[in-house]
Amino acid sequence: MPELATLSQSSLQDYHDCPRRFELRYLQRLAYPAIETEPALENEKHQKEGEYFHRLVQQHLIGIPAEQVGKLANTENLQRWWGHYLDAKDLAGLRGLKGLYPEFTLSAPLGDFRLVAKYDLIAVDQDKVTIYDWKTYRKRPKTDWLAIRWQTRVYRALLVQAGAHFNNGKAFAPEQVEMIYWFADFPTEPARFPYKADQYKRDMDALMKLAGEIRNASSFPLTDDVSKCNYCPYRSYCNRGVRAGDAADAELETGAEDLFDINFEQIGEIAF
Repeated sequence: MPELATLSQSSLQDYHDCPRRFELRYLQRLAYPAIETEPALENEKHQKEGEYFHRLVQQHLIGIPAEQVGKLANTENLQRWWGHYLDAKDLAGLRGLKGLYPEFTLSAPLGDFRLVAKYDLIAVDQDKVTIYDWKTYRKRPKTDWLAIRWQTRVYRALLVQAGAHFNNGKAFAPEQVEMIYWFADFPTEPARFPYKADQYKRDMDALMKLAGEIRNASSFPLTDDVSKCNYCPYRSYCNRGVRAGDAADAELETGAEDLFDINFEQIGEIAF
């Protein structure tokens, strides 16, 4: 198998959804030969706006005044999302909280790999730590669907594994951890996922099993669920169709935002 050093929630989700997609994307590292969604240009614009919204929130959380950050919300979507973010009552507790760590990356050993996750925000308040993840989905996904996604499982488990330096060198107990998805277009409908010790054990066991399976895999078969191929940029390699799926549905299936490795250095600093 080609050398692969790290696993992330995105690569694990790809492997879970279709081992062949995992192979093409992370092992063969092939370029995307097919349009993921229709209409393509509109979806690309939405993704870029989602990327930039993350930038605006990050700048605000590190202390840049909201009125200065808001000047950069220069599209209809960005203005709406930014307004929702500022007005959100469930985010009011973040104002002035000292233990805020936006755009923070954690990693820990996972078998022969390292498990890596980039968090939109880790918020520490006394003996509790909350993971926030900003989503700009056009549809509010079902909470049950989010509960089984690898992002939900990886982010909480990895924080327990690797978050001791947020807690004076002591690992957080699973019961101290909660993950919240906050939806910019559905600001009053966050999805909350507290954690428990039995869930943490289940998740770590599953992650170790999956890491071993990936390391020892001799083949990477196609998924049997052909509906997932509508949103896969590699479908032409597999003769699974040409037409792309609808953009609003695709971002839920593919985790469009999760595929971005947001490089804030390239986006540029906010000028005032």
